[in-house]
Amino acid sequence: MTTLLDAIYNIALDAGKSIMTHYHSNIIIENKADNSPVTIADLTANEIIISQLQQLTPDIPILSEESPHTDWQQRQHWQSFGLVDPLDGTKEFINKNGEFTVNIALIENGKPILAVVYAPALNKAWLGDSNKAWLVTKAGKDVIRLLPSTIPTVVGSRSHPSAELAVYLQQLGEHKLVEVGSSLKFCLVAEGRAQYYPRFGPTMMWDTAAGQCIAESAGATVNDLKGLPLRYDRESLLNPCFVVS
Repeated sequence: MTTLLDAIYNIALDAGKSIMTHYHSNIIIENKADNSPVTIADLTANEIIISQLQQLTPDIPILSEESPHTDWQQRQHWQSFGLVDPLDGTKEFINKNGEFTVNIALIENGKPILAVVYAPALNKAWLGDSNKAWLVTKAGKDVIRLLPSTIPTVVGSRSHPSAELAVYLQQLGEHKLVEVGSSLKFCLVAEGRAQYYPRFGPTMMWDTAAGQCIAESAGATVNDLKGLPLRYDRESLLNPCFVVS
């Protein structure tokens, strides 16, 4: 498992290196069918990840944001698959604030069991294997765990605020709110730098799988608003609303 996680981490590094070559140049933006932005950095990173994952685990199918999506009639029979967002936080990438990530997760029986979240502009990566989570920086690799706080920090989306979040925060009581882009929100909870990440707007499977694995590996729970675990063995690619704590 550790060998596979290290290999996936190296794939994320290669994708991140490619992303950064585009980050420091003029960014050409196109709109997809759902009107969300996509750039050459998204597509190039996707090609790198898909190609290397297919070499690494040729028998495991892959579902990626930037590749044609396999129909549910076939996906429902997948016991394991790779779930990829080659550039999570494209809006943050376009705004050049550094808050974007490469997300790669391995799903088994509907649950993310292995994952890497890499933030190339921040030169940080988070790894999880369901038992432990690690933060990797230039200083080295350190195990991370949740940390309680008398005044909790809540992370919210920088690009997708919601009225439901305002209600949630009012009910929570005294807190600190930090707005962050991409799956970095999961990672802040995993590090103990935040205690809650409530999400009341739509997300796709590839937006959350890797971050969920990191957070859960650090001891967090990731449940939908009914208190059920967030899973990846359903027909819809759209996630229900959830809370990480």
